[in-house]
Amino acid sequence: MGNKMEDCLKRQKKIINFIMKIFLIFIIGSVFGFVAEIVYAFIYTRDLEIRRGLIYGPFIQIYGIGALAYYLLISKIKEPKKAFFIGMFMGGCMEYLFSFFQELLFGTISWDYTSEFLNVNGRTCFLYCLYWGIIAVLFLKIIYPLCMKLDIILEYKQIKVLTVCLMLFMFFDITISCMAAVRQQERRNCVPANSKVDEFLDKHYTDTFLDSVYNNKKEV
Repeated sequence: MGNKMEDCLKRQKKIINFIMKIFLIFIIGSVFGFVAEIVYAFIYTRDLEIRRGLIYGPFIQIYGIGALAYYLLISKIKEPKKAFFIGMFMGGCMEYLFSFFQELLFGTISWDYTSEFLNVNGRTCFLYCLYWGIIAVLFLKIIYPLCMKLDIILEYKQIKVLTVCLMLFMFFDITISCMAAVRQQERRNCVPANSKVDEFLDKHYTDTFLDSVYNNKKEV
């Protein structure tokens, strides 16, 4: 009986650590995307543009999802060439789906590749698929070995507590960001505030504020 209980606790600990590890990889990818977008925008525009995917914090979640996909799939591939082509395909699919659902849910898009070579409905294109392929190779060679060290870091209780706090914050951040974006779309469609929540969103997350946060989005 004691051995079964001990094995059960070990499995639970393993599952909890895996969830936390996955979450931290998502956060690392999201922060990397935030920095990468700033650098990319500065190189091409010579202006310091702060691009964010959520209202609070330096996060662009498509990069976080990309990091998770790379960790779960690309990391099992040993050949950089295969990682490159699979990364191209995965990145292109993610860009397309994110753009599609952003337009469907919020009536906006954050990128438009209509003028780019070999684009697919302006949502993704050959050039940016190449970038995703390059990122996949870099992830395989540089980031993945670092991700493996998260298992050691998560043995510290303080790190686990901080991770849980960050999870709660991210849940709030994603929730309020989505609610504010939906309410902004309703305001554009002249839908009046029908609840205290709508009134709160109208007061604290105005169009001016949201447009400054998501400065590269366009209404569709």
